[in-house]
Amino acid sequence: MTTITYRDALHDAHREALRTDERVFIMGEDVADYGGTYAVTKGLFEEFGRHRVRNTPLSESGFVGLGIGAALGGMRPIVEVMTVNFSLLAMDQIVNTAATFLHMSGGQLNVPVVIRMATGAGRQLAAQHSHSLEAWYAHVPGLRVVAPGTINDARWMLAAALEDPDPVIMFEHATLYGTKGELDDAGPVDLDTAKVMRPGTDLTIIGWSGTLAKALDAAAQLDDRGVSAEVIDLRSLRPIDDATIIESVARTNRAIVVDEGWRSVGLSAELAARITEQCFYHLDAPVGRVCAEEVPIPYPSHLEQAALPQVDQVVDAALAVTGS
Repeated sequence: MTTITYRDALHDAHREALRTDERVFIMGEDVADYGGTYAVTKGLFEEFGRHRVRNTPLSESGFVGLGIGAALGGMRPIVEVMTVNFSLLAMDQIVNTAATFLHMSGGQLNVPVVIRMATGAGRQLAAQHSHSLEAWYAHVPGLRVVAPGTINDARWMLAAALEDPDPVIMFEHATLYGTKGELDDAGPVDLDTAKVMRPGTDLTIIGWSGTLAKALDAAAQLDDRGVSAEVIDLRSLRPIDDATIIESVARTNRAIVVDEGWRSVGLSAELAARITEQCFYHLDAPVGRVCAEEVPIPYPSHLEQAALPQVDQVVDAALAVTGS
């Protein structure tokens, strides 16, 4: 086991990809000399040169479109979009082009592009840099959407994503970059599966990305109160691993979803619906949801924290569904 930051785990994944496959190149705003906004690509420009690590203009629609074209031409581009809010400028390229090419070409044209973007709040960057819009992309057929919430997934998801013949959107929660954890040598992960992070018997808590640590902290507090919580890291937001979730809820008979996105028409609603549809007769209580408040993310720190799901809210929701 090696202790490493989330940022460095991503850096090592990119370096390995560049070293092992000449088709791979990285492009995005300030990814070369500067090393990227989050320092994920620091040093790669010096090692691999400007043809492999490319700065782009401030035009998300332009450089995401270029990445799609390169993928159609046989390359394996990794496109970094600075924040999910900026990806809306490239929504046409991602949703109308990358996601549809295989279908509209009758199965002849794959688009093997990986589009990475930071998501989430917690750093006082206000309403244009702080939202969790994963559900918008998870809604779209033709895209694979993943969210590495651990050091190991930050290190090993990229290789699996680059092997996928279709477009992959990888969401990295911005508060995770500086976190540290133990890295193992598991190698490329299965992008289709959720992962049980902590076993339990009384309820299932489902989190991902930035909410995973909060779910685990809540489970530890619940343990002290005599409630055994199983925690699942969703990992893949499209497709969703129904089997792992339903197997867990069928045993625990209760479920909570912790989502940094808004409650209305979001991933928490989708997960609650799937659990209710497939596990109705196992449920001893309605599915609980802990989500962001229905407001643009505020700038002041105390208001930002008030708008986001917190550990005590997860604990309260768990006690409510278990009747504890």
